[in-house]
Amino acid sequence: MPGARILLYAALVLVNVAFIATWIATAKRRHFHERPRPSDIAIGFGTSFLDTLGIGSYAQMTALFKLRGDPADEFIPGTLNVSSSIPVFFSTILFVIAVTVDPILLACMVASAGAGAWLGAGVVSRMPRRAIQLFMGSALLLAACFFAMTNLGLFPPAGTSMGLAGWRFTVAVAANFVLGALMCVGIGNYAPSMVLLALLGMHPVAAYPIMMASDGVLIPIASLGFLKSGRFASGAVLGLTAGGVVGTFCAFPLVNALAAHIALMRWLVMIVIVYAAASMLRSARLDSLRVASAPAEGRS
Repeated sequence: MPGARILLYAALVLVNVAFIATWIATAKRRHFHERPRPSDIAIGFGTSFLDTLGIGSYAQMTALFKLRGDPADEFIPGTLNVSSSIPVFFSTILFVIAVTVDPILLACMVASAGAGAWLGAGVVSRMPRRAIQLFMGSALLLAACFFAMTNLGLFPPAGTSMGLAGWRFTVAVAANFVLGALMCVGIGNYAPSMVLLALLGMHPVAAYPIMMASDGVLIPIASLGFLKSGRFASGAVLGLTAGGVVGTFCAFPLVNALAAHIALMRWLVMIVIVYAAASMLRSARLDSLRVASAPAEGRS
C-alpha cells in the first residue's frame, strides 16, 4: 500500500524537522558554546557504522562515555538520543527503500514506538542520577545477554513472513510501544526487536526496516523531551551527529559484505558492553555510599 509508505516518509520528515527546529531554538535559548572534540566525532562514526550493520549503538556509546568519564551519567540518555536522531533518519530512509515489508505493520509499529518514546522521555528526563545509573547498568547487562544468546544460536529460528496478522500483529505493535519507551533510558531496540519478530515468524531481513523506521521516529520524539530539560551534552552531540552521518553512509554499502563477520563483532562489542555495565553500576553504588555517608559527616 503506497499510501502507508508515503505517510511513514511524511512522519519521518515531520518529526525530524520538529527535532532540528527545537534543537536550534534550544541552543539559542540556552547559549550553548561547547565545541565537539575529535573523540566525539570518532565515537559517532564508529557506533553509527555498527548501528547500520544491525549491531546497535547505544551500548557501545555508553561504554565509551564511561571509559573517558564524560558526559555525566545523568546526561548520557539525552546525549544518546539527541545525537542519534539525524544519523538514524538517514539509515531509516536507506533501509526502508531497500527492503519491502508489510507497510501497515511497519506504520503501526513505528507509531507505537513513537508513542512509547514520548512517554519514556518525559519520565527519564526527570529521573535522578542514581536511578539512571541503575537502569542503564541493568540495560547494558541485558544487551550483553542478547548478544551472547544470538551468537550461540539460542533463539528460535526465524520465519519467512514479511508481515503479521491477527494476534501476532497486536503483540508486535504493543511490544514496540514498550521498546520505544525503554530506548529513552538507553536500552537499544535492535536485539529485542529481532527476537520478537523471529518468535512471531517474520524473516530476519524484515526486522531491519521496522527497527530503523521505529528509531527514525521514536528517537527524535524522545529527543524533544531531553532538549526541553537540557539534560544532554551539547558539544558532544554535535560531534557524535557529524561522525554518525558519515558512519551511516560508509556502512550501508558494506552490510552484505560484512554479514559473515557480524558474530565476531558482536563478541567484541559484548566485552565493551559488560565493562560499561560494571562501570555504571559501580558509579551507582559509589553515589549511594556518598549519600549515606553525608549525614554522618555532617554530625562529626
